[in-house]
Parts: sequence; structure tokens; C-alpha cells
Amino acid sequence: MHDVPDSRPGDVAPDGRDETSAERADRNWNEVLQELRVLQTGTQILTGFLLALAFQPAFRDLDDAQRAFYLVLVVLSALSTIVALAPVALHRVLFRRRAKPEIVAYGHAALITALATVSLLLLCVVAFVFDVVVDAGASLTVAAVLATLILVLWVVVPLMMRRSARTGGAAR
Repeated sequence: MHDVPDSRPGDVAPDGRDETSAERADRNWNEVLQELRVLQTGTQILTGFLLALAFQPAFRDLDDAQRAFYLVLVVLSALSTIVALAPVALHRVLFRRRAKPEIVAYGHAALITALATVSLLLLCVVAFVFDVVVDAGASLTVAAVLATLILVLWVVVPLMMRRSARTGGAAR
């Protein structure tokens, strides 16, 4: 961002970017798509890992609770994928309908929701692996540590940075 005042006629926000509302919507949609790509790659890797587990010989050694937990993870993985792909489906339906700002807002909400489901999925997949390989105590410990890390890195730090940027404390 630069400190030059906005000068383009039709610029919709005094933020140092000379862009129309359509240009802003296009830029924001491209940012949403990039974030979706990153999120979807991680989700696909976790989904592939989960689906492959059921076909491993050791899967038969799981107890009923572990099998139930596994099935919850598979459903959570599918839910994460569905939520992450929802903005793309909406874009297809509303393509050329001049609804880009609405699509971007929907994409933002879907990304926040997808981050929440993926964080839960990631946490639970690691906990599941620790439960199977070590024991339930190790599973709970690693889940608590990961939950703390996710909370700090995905929520606390970004909120602190946003607050700092609002008050002018962050370097621009």
C-alpha cells in the first residue's frame, strides 16, 4: 500500500488503491481463490490419508471407538471439502450476473468456516494417529497442544495484528 491519495474517478475507498468497485471485487475474488487453493490442497491430502487407512491391514485392529472416530473424521473431511468448494459453485451459478461483491462476501464466510472445519479435522486426525500408535493419553495431550497452537497462530496473532494495524502500530 502506498501513501499517495486515491485519484481515480470512481474509486470506492480511500485506501491508497486506485480501483473501481468492480476492480476491487475482482482483486478480492482472486485473493479468495488463492486462499481456497491452499486450503483445498491440505484438505485433499488429509482426505486421501483418511480414505487410504480403511484399506490397510492394521485397520482391522481398531476398536469400535476408534472406528467410530475414524468415520467422524471422514465425514468432517468431506464437510471441509464441501464448504471450501462452495464459493466456486456459487461463482458458477452467478457467473456473468454482476454479483462479484456478493460472491466475495460468501467466499470470505465460507473460508472462515472451512478454516474452522479444517483446523478441527487436522487436530482430530493427529489425535487419532496418536491414539492408535501410542494411547489415549498421548492423543489428548497432542490435541491440547495443537488446539493451543491453532488458536494462537490462526486467531490470536491475526487479531492482534489487525488491532495493531488499526491503531497505526504496524509497519505498512
